[in-house]
Amino acid sequence: MARIKGAMMTRKRRKKTLKLAKGYFGAKSKHFKMAKQAVMKSGNYAYIGRKQKKRDFRRLWITRISAACKANGTNYSTFMNGLKKADIALNRKMLSEIAIADPQAFAALVEKATKA
Repeated sequence: MARIKGAMMTRKRRKKTLKLAKGYFGAKSKHFKMAKQAVMKSGNYAYIGRKQKKRDFRRLWITRISAACKANGTNYSTFMNGLKKADIALNRKMLSEIAIADPQAFAALVEKATKA
């Protein structure tokens, strides 16, 4: 039986890694060994970044809602507690958009939250 060498798959695998490392500085985009390390590290950063993006946006929305609440004479925690008691189910993303785009509607929400 003939011996099968792995040159084809090895080349394919290495080309894939080097393609992912395109644009990296210096030898990281040219040498397979360094490119492999850089691609693995960047993959980890990308994975972590996808989680951090969610956290960062939530913090931004809360900051915006808090600023709008202060402008209407209440604080964030009291406002959110009031919304929960008034059975108003709006997520923080939508609340922050309302606070920016339509201050009158947000003031009405603050009114309902303080009554509840």
